[in-house]
Amino acid sequence: LELGTAAIGGKASMSGSFKDLDVPPTLVSFAIVPAKSADVVSAEFKKPNSLVVLVEVPRTESLLPDLKFAKKQWTLVHGLMKQGRVLAASAVRNAGIGHTLARMSLGNRIGVSLNDSPHTDFLIPSYGSIILEVDSTVDLGELSYRILGKTQLSPAISWPGAHISIDEIQKINESVLEPIFPTQAKEPAGEPLTFNFDKRFIHKPKIRVARPRVIIPVFPGTNCEYDTAKAFNKAGAESEILVLRNGDADSLTQSLKALAESIKRSQILMIPGGFSAGDEPDGSGKFIAAILKSPVVRDATMDLLKSRDGLILGICNGFQALIKTGLVPYGEIKDVEEHAPTLFYNTIGRHISRYAYTRVASVKSPWLSRMSLGQQHTIPFSHGEGRFVASPGMIEELARHGQIAFQYCDLHGQPSHKIDFNPNGSIHAIEGITSPCGRVLGKMGHSERTGKDVAKNIPGNKYQPLFESGVNYFS
Repeated sequence: LELGTAAIGGKASMSGSFKDLDVPPTLVSFAIVPAKSADVVSAEFKKPNSLVVLVEVPRTESLLPDLKFAKKQWTLVHGLMKQGRVLAASAVRNAGIGHTLARMSLGNRIGVSLNDSPHTDFLIPSYGSIILEVDSTVDLGELSYRILGKTQLSPAISWPGAHISIDEIQKINESVLEPIFPTQAKEPAGEPLTFNFDKRFIHKPKIRVARPRVIIPVFPGTNCEYDTAKAFNKAGAESEILVLRNGDADSLTQSLKALAESIKRSQILMIPGGFSAGDEPDGSGKFIAAILKSPVVRDATMDLLKSRDGLILGICNGFQALIKTGLVPYGEIKDVEEHAPTLFYNTIGRHISRYAYTRVASVKSPWLSRMSLGQQHTIPFSHGEGRFVASPGMIEELARHGQIAFQYCDLHGQPSHKIDFNPNGSIHAIEGITSPCGRVLGKMGHSERTGKDVAKNIPGNKYQPLFESGVNYFS
């Protein structure tokens, strides 16, 4: 009531007791504040030699935050953020100032040098208080604050006569839930090969199109169609989203015909990501593959590829479907054999959702025409079955024909088997492959999930000109 903010949700506990546990009456409410993404300030420290200040909110006699004073403080902080004077900001929570400083240090491995030894309030709750990273306190105006120290290049929280390593803090922090939600898993044996294929695709389609049409079918569980359409439209294409209806046999038959007709009038077939059929066990993308193998859709797809020089792209769930139909790596819809390449469960045994680095391993495909060999990108991943597996002989054949498009890599661009860089444990760190002709591309990373303020706190080149390359092929 004091803040004048309506709660949009809440949870009230049932007061009472169970054995030796007493449950006090509790109310937790939460609200949401809409804001422009450009004004949002992330929590991680940005650079060394910045000032670190504590914006405190004192307690009343009843030990609650002084909300009248808090509103004044928060309003001033918000104004400074909009002026671009705050580099990083994080609310102090139940574990106190020390815990907040540790969390702010983890992201970019930038430590803090405190002016004094920790006070008694270093590890106690301080709800309402905020820690800021600023260039200077000269421009903080009427804001009431206390200077804690400065950021430092050394990855440690230090004070006169002592320090705590950020690595040690991270190890302790991650060890708490490691047995339940592991972050480490068995890695492929040996070192991955580095693939480089520098012969570019020079073939152009028989018919040029200024604004190619892209058909994006939506299957039960697909969830990336809007991002994908937006990416293609921004690149200069004209996207059509077609929802497949499978409520009954007649609806499915009509949907198959509609998809086939859409493919016939399109230049690009795009299979987007998601969790088709709930990511059915032992074979994500099986339902999509079954649709593509239906005679009417198969004929339209192969006509697009073989007769009209069209393009096909599959990302995540789409990549899984392309593998299961044989469109990659063979370039045609067929019944794949047991020894064929496949995508299997992540080595960590669960779904992963994170960013990873990838490098361009080939420039053969028209999908790669605007990229250079060895170029790195920072791409988001979200899947449970993304581990690429193939026999040594198949890997050699794919490399020889320039079909290995992307590899997972470390910060220096070197392919890696370490789970920190290769999140699903793919053999030879392979993230994406193409058909022999290069016009079909399957990859796990969600290149469509990009934008000016998307993942703004994650460093790296998050713009991969995949869709522009596809559109450019027809110009």
